[in-house]
Amino acid sequence: MDEMAPSAGERRWSEEGYSRVPYWLYTDQDIYDREQRLIFQGPFWSYVALSAELAEPGDFKRTFIGDRSVVIVRDAAGEIRGFENRCAHRGVQFCRTHRGKAKDFMCPYHQWTYDLQGNLIGVPFRRGVKRQGGMPEDFDPKNHGLRKLRTAERHGVVFASFDPAVPSLEEYLGAAMLGYFDRVFDGRELKVLGYQRQRTPANWKLMFENIKDPYHASLLHVFLVTFGLFRADNDSSVEMDASGRHAVLVSRKGEQKKSEDLSDMKSFRETLQLNDPRLLDPVREFPGTATVVMQTLWPNLIVQQQSNTLAIRQLVTRGPNAFDLIWTYFAYEDDEEAMVTRRLRQANLMGPAGYVSLDDSEVMEFSQVGIAQAPQASGVIEMGGHDTEDTSHMVTESAIRAFYKYYRQIMGV
Repeated sequence: MDEMAPSAGERRWSEEGYSRVPYWLYTDQDIYDREQRLIFQGPFWSYVALSAELAEPGDFKRTFIGDRSVVIVRDAAGEIRGFENRCAHRGVQFCRTHRGKAKDFMCPYHQWTYDLQGNLIGVPFRRGVKRQGGMPEDFDPKNHGLRKLRTAERHGVVFASFDPAVPSLEEYLGAAMLGYFDRVFDGRELKVLGYQRQRTPANWKLMFENIKDPYHASLLHVFLVTFGLFRADNDSSVEMDASGRHAVLVSRKGEQKKSEDLSDMKSFRETLQLNDPRLLDPVREFPGTATVVMQTLWPNLIVQQQSNTLAIRQLVTRGPNAFDLIWTYFAYEDDEEAMVTRRLRQANLMGPAGYVSLDDSEVMEFSQVGIAQAPQASGVIEMGGHDTEDTSHMVTESAIRAFYKYYRQIMGV
């Protein structure tokens, strides 16, 4: 077999639809650059912050949309603003602090200064010195502000877009996904419990696939399978919006017991016990019977409700062969201390060293290594058939197929 990567003229997606995904999508620099332009700078909403991180005027956060550094800030009037972290003068990333408080932003190179709305308000030596030099007479600061973002806030969650023509956030999410979003973000004030960050040497799309993939959960994760948290024989469903770009995996906790379906679940460990059973001591707090809801919102957000653990995972692209995952764990401002402790204790399942999530990081690295060896080959995504419909079970890859159906439309591949 020819192991050479296909040339640009040879790159063609199979006519078989969305159940075959060519491996060059995960390694090709041109594809990555195109994703940055069409997806991350396109007419889509990207998660950027929680309102609780921007509690007072002047509070700011440096974050990313795709691989573009951006600054999100609450201005003097209390409005949330966003702009690219790039000075209009010589392109310097003027903000180097992850979070802080500011009255304005000054570029360290030539001290061009911007207000909290991204407007240029200061240019040293603009009129020259002793009538010599300076900017030309027709220089207008109004034409040299920062590249501004459109922002939207819903129930304490802040989104931003490079495209001013992006539809409203509510229209963008759609009724079904908005219902699941509001299930967690129901209007109560939020508070941040902490952060975790990790870099995985794999393409960003593998992370989205992973969260849209209930098939692997009963096979890879010993913890989930053994303690009945999320496995194929649980009452479950996979639901998507009409476009296929957003999805949720919903499951109801089962028991630590054998079933006739366990023969294929090699990860089941009947004798595995916890020294501290409080780790699996959830209390019901949301409508319905679901104990796990994992929501993926195109293009960079995962909303996680695992028992009582609440977290946002922000995906940051780092070239075709790596991505960062930024975990923000949160609670409600009116939570009692016991609930906060419960949320933190259950969070041990997640993060770079979590009892569950560490499996995903490792296997995605393995995937990227294998994919890179054969960019002309394709992945098989046929579990559950070839369609992209909602299902009432976990033995499916329909949400991944729906993701790539939409991806093909946006990317034109």
